[in-house]
Amino acid sequence: MKDFISLHDHSPEEIQALLELAIKLKAEQKAGIPHPILKGKTLGMIFTKSSTRTRVSFEVGMVQLGGYPMFLSSNDIQLGRGETIYDTAKVLERFLDGIMIRTFAHQDVLDLAEHADIPVINALTDLLHPCQVLADLLTIYEHKHTLKGLKLAYIGDGNNMANSLMFGCGKMGLDCAIGAPANYSCDAEVVAQAKEDFAKSGANLLLTTDPVEAIKNADVVYTDTWVSMGMEAEKAERQKLFMPYQVNKELMANAKEDAIFLHCLPAYRGYEVTADVIDGKQSVIFDEAENRLHAQKAVMATLMG
Repeated sequence: MKDFISLHDHSPEEIQALLELAIKLKAEQKAGIPHPILKGKTLGMIFTKSSTRTRVSFEVGMVQLGGYPMFLSSNDIQLGRGETIYDTAKVLERFLDGIMIRTFAHQDVLDLAEHADIPVINALTDLLHPCQVLADLLTIYEHKHTLKGLKLAYIGDGNNMANSLMFGCGKMGLDCAIGAPANYSCDAEVVAQAKEDFAKSGANLLLTTDPVEAIKNADVVYTDTWVSMGMEAEKAERQKLFMPYQVNKELMANAKEDAIFLHCLPAYRGYEVTADVIDGKQSVIFDEAENRLHAQKAVMATLMG
């Protein structure tokens, strides 16, 4: 495992190994047992998209692993001023032991990984968000004690979260139902790749415009903001269009009684989810947020250790 860019790139066994390592590191951290696996190592963290959870979890995780996290905004590096990705990759590999990047264009991450001889971690692009889904799988396993055979329903925009959840479910044997409006469905190429994963695991993939059909008998219910970063101009239109896809008590009643609710955050109560759901007893969003730390530590330790 050289890089961590898409869950589609990795075998179920590799993803399972990351989850098991995350569980181990989490238990050690809770017990106060040091694990300086990356002592003396430096992670460069490139942000052209800002984030609360990504920056804090990667910085804290790197420190807990004994390494040094270096924050690099678009104002700090020449990548945003015309330097090629090739040149940036070749320079950074001489200084760093790994690169984490959170950006807009997925191709930038692919190019960075192609040219850098050090590990590259995709911390989010407009296409995929694999670190979040690894944390989601960890959270589901902690609460359901299994992954294979469960059903996850994603309701809302067919965005980077929906894309990566399809990969995660397909690889690990969860049935997945995506309920999204017709013109806001998942990326066609991602769907084609995900179908390969579902065929291998034997799990089922459902793509529908009906949120009730998607959520029926789900063990896990997931949603995300309707207005992702960079889409602010579409806010009013999107809020009106997506209101029938709001996760509320009425919609949740179609899921299993013991279903858990997930949201990658930030959340906008009253829009993609109502307060009584996200703050209710089925919600495990803060366990999920914490697990970004442990899942990403597993990725860093595996790639850079």
